Amino acid sequence: MELLRQTFLQKIEETSTGFIRYLHNKIDWDARLIAILGARGTGKSTLILQHIKLYENIDKVLYVSADDIYFTAHRLADLASDFYANGGEALYIDEIHKYPGWSTEIKNIYDTYSKLRLVYTGSSILELEKGGADLSRRKLEYRLFGLSFREYLSISKGIELPVCTLEDVLANAVEFPYMEHRPVALFKEYMVGGYYPYFMEPGYRLRLQAVINQILENDIRDFAGMTVSTARALKKLMYIVAQSAPFKPNYSKIAEDLHLNRNLTADLMIYLEKAQLVNILRDGTWGISSLGKVEKVYLNNTNLAYAIAGDVTNTGNARETVFFSMLAPVADVVSSPSADFKTGKYTFEVGGRSKSGKQIKGIEDAYIVKDDIEHGDGNILPLWAFGFLY
Repeated sequence: MELLRQTFLQKIEETSTGFIRYLHNKIDWDARLIAILGARGTGKSTLILQHIKLYENIDKVLYVSADDIYFTAHRLADLASDFYANGGEALYIDEIHKYPGWSTEIKNIYDTYSKLRLVYTGSSILELEKGGADLSRRKLEYRLFGLSFREYLSISKGIELPVCTLEDVLANAVEFPYMEHRPVALFKEYMVGGYYPYFMEPGYRLRLQAVINQILENDIRDFAGMTVSTARALKKLMYIVAQSAPFKPNYSKIAEDLHLNRNLTADLMIYLEKAQLVNILRDGTWGISSLGKVEKVYLNNTNLAYAIAGDVTNTGNARETVFFSMLAPVADVVSSPSADFKTGKYTFEVGGRSKSGKQIKGIEDAYIVKDDIEHGDGNILPLWAFGFLY
């Protein structure tokens, strides 16, 4: 355990607290069992290390990564037992899905040590959803999404602006320092390379491509027990979605093109959604559940589009993709029979500067969301303003 502790202390020393993700203040850190889930690279490890550094008693806390070589010869339950016996109060476990049989041991630790707080993170949503079923009544679960446009501005430009409600955005009440900065130009930067917190590190696009391959070639393949040929078909499916404008799935046609069974093709799309590589837009028949009819499929965010398809990314698709990715973390989004999107009573049509309002004419609470404009007016809203919702 001493080696684990030395590694932990080194990580704490190297952790900066200059910028903390939006999710931190939404978490009930006093709960006995907390799960923080999110795609690879969204900043889960940094988030919990920052919390420990700022708010925990270091002497009574331990942070470990489940893929540490220590766990090739030691059980997590035994570590928890020793840690608790020596006065430990909170155990933070990073990348929990990399530990075989993790959910059973977490359940046993939770049931055995009533005064020990447990926090775990994981990137493989597929494995975590499968393994976390037994913990559903015990845990508080939180999802960490990629950076919002507001967070991107804070990290990259030092522009500190408040979170806005959807009603603020609809009323064109988003604050922005227009005298010093141009929101449209900054928003284009964000769309190309600002969704993941490591965007300022060298080789961002190459790193992102490596993350995509890791999810496709390992996470999904291992979860679904795929063959190598099926995994290759999965990568082709991602490329199809990236280049579409937008992608309206015809599973029979796709299955024929990929030489796959139709039902398997539909399953692959669900895997991509749960791995947070795509967002699926369904109709409102069954809310946003997987039972709803699939209307369109988008990449999870536009950074993925530019990493996969480069400059051939379709502009219209990119606009709808970024709108969906900005609104989905804070609202249930479904398709609209007359426009692009709907959430609650609000309807949205997304387009460029010249987009007309004919598709929403006569519809109450309907808005035109335009790219390439700095200011909104009435029911015309700038696309970039939706990046302030978290």
